[in-house]
Amino acid sequence: MPEALKLLYEDASLLVVEKAPGLSTEGGSGPTVLEALEGMGMPCFLVHRLDRETGGLLLLARTKEAAATLSREIAEREIRKEYLAVVEGRPSPAAGSLRDLLYRDRTKNKSYVVSRPRKGVKEALLDYRVLEGLDAEGGPLTLVRVTLHTGRSHQIRVQFSSRSMPLYGDSRYGSRNRGVSLALWSHRLRFRHPDTGEELTFCSLPPQEGIWAAFDAIGSTPEPKEG
Repeated sequence: MPEALKLLYEDASLLVVEKAPGLSTEGGSGPTVLEALEGMGMPCFLVHRLDRETGGLLLLARTKEAAATLSREIAEREIRKEYLAVVEGRPSPAAGSLRDLLYRDRTKNKSYVVSRPRKGVKEALLDYRVLEGLDAEGGPLTLVRVTLHTGRSHQIRVQFSSRSMPLYGDSRYGSRNRGVSLALWSHRLRFRHPDTGEELTFCSLPPQEGIWAAFDAIGSTPEPKEG
């Protein structure tokens, strides 16, 4: 297994891996997750994607049948995907939902919040909860846990940025902290096994380095309440 990938679970139908930031899931320049796994004799199908700069959990299917079942779970919002993120600013209230219309400009590989529906515009919905805040030299920073209900391109990044709270290190969407790693991590996945229906949950935490090391709450993030 390449150093940038950590295998957490494997069976005949699926894989769960932990991806390091900087490794692309597919396409683009440089090696990708799919290429690395295929080179190890484990060809897979992507069920969802992570931005190159985002680390953490990634779910892959090993058969077309499993891919179809898991993709249907995502479409029906039955797969729970949670992220940890550091935003610049203080979200208020401390817990809530963000709902927007997003348009993705494929030529610029960038998404935008827009005011009305039109071709290419999709609804984006997430819930967030503040876990910890700190006062930094350049302004307040806040660790949040995000639950995605839709999986739009750059969704977490653009929804917080549109409210003047870009993610730490996200120069594409207005971060004042440049030249540092994007503070976004795929933290928890919960889904039903495509063959057995068994509910599986996986958790991953970012390494205690960089901005992540500044927050005591990492490593002790409480289980979210249902509902």
